[in-house]
Amino acid sequence: MAADDRLNDPQTGDELLARRLRDAHRRVRALALPQEEQARLARRLLAICDVAKRDIAHAAARLDAFIAYLDGTFDTPSRRNMPHGD
Repeated sequence: MAADDRLNDPQTGDELLARRLRDAHRRVRALALPQEEQARLARRLLAICDVAKRDIAHAAARLDAFIAYLDGTFDTPSRRNMPHGD
């Protein structure tokens, strides 16, 4: 039996989050990015895993934002995206 066999059919929120984290880790490893950027994303994902130990709901929300960032659909503005004068 593979280590992640029981994650194939998640039954609880914990198991669903575990599967999503596993998939996100695989996705980050598969990205063709410079090593520094890939390491930054991996550290961000590890921080989400650390939060999951204490607060599943908060970790799930952070993972949603992380995946949106990977998908390019992250909509939180940053100073880099604002026009001058705003």
